[in-house]
Amino acid sequence: MIIIGEKINGSIPKTGAAIAERNEKFIRNLAKKQTAAKASYLDVCASVSPEKEIETLKWLVDLVQQESDLPICLDSPNPNVFAEAIKFCKKPGMINSISMEGDKIAKAFPVIADTEWNCVALLCDNSGIPQSAEQRINVFKDILKKAGEYKIDPSRLFIDPVVEMLCTSEDGIAKIIETIKAVKEICPDVHITSGASNISFNLPMRKFVNRSFIILCMGVGMDSAIIDPTNEDLLALIYAAEALLGKDEMCMEYIGAYRDGLFGEVKA
Repeated sequence: MIIIGEKINGSIPKTGAAIAERNEKFIRNLAKKQTAAKASYLDVCASVSPEKEIETLKWLVDLVQQESDLPICLDSPNPNVFAEAIKFCKKPGMINSISMEGDKIAKAFPVIADTEWNCVALLCDNSGIPQSAEQRINVFKDILKKAGEYKIDPSRLFIDPVVEMLCTSEDGIAKIIETIKAVKEICPDVHITSGASNISFNLPMRKFVNRSFIILCMGVGMDSAIIDPTNEDLLALIYAAEALLGKDEMCMEYIGAYRDGLFGEVKA
């Protein structure tokens, strides 16, 4: 499982406050903890006003790279920041995210085209979030075509099927499941990623919905997640699911994670 550590994000209240206060210790600690939890990438999102974003991203990326060798996932809704922000990074990472909305691809794909940078791509277009799996699949085909035009290999794409609130859904996550299956059938080399938090908005005991969502999606092809890697219960479930799905030969990754203490204190 390719885990993108989500904690260095200014939209999270405590992290946002730390960014506003320029609390270096807080940011460094988030980087160290997520690295120790074996994240694959560290998401870095300033979540500040546009005129402050580049400077804030540089401050964050510099701190993170002083504490971790993990590649950075540069996270911004503004595709214009990527050209400058990738210069702050010591190694290729990931940009998060683009879509078929407006000129996002036209701005972002040229920046990473001749590099080793990966890209999170949301299945949205100018109409917003497509309301059917078929429409989302068509958006994926458009993104794939654009990637081909810029000679970006599909293996560098992390497709986000776009998660909406379960409590307002008429069919649970059937639309997401159908989309993931179709995307992997069309192009097995792409990755599927997503955060889990949107699915459980306005529901009690959200952690159970989030965990169940991740496991169900793993069963149909999701191989990446934007999560808190220090959440020991969720991490244990992910490692266990990979073993059950036959993606962990002889359960060695699961056993190794247990021995490394990634599951916390085991009571049973």
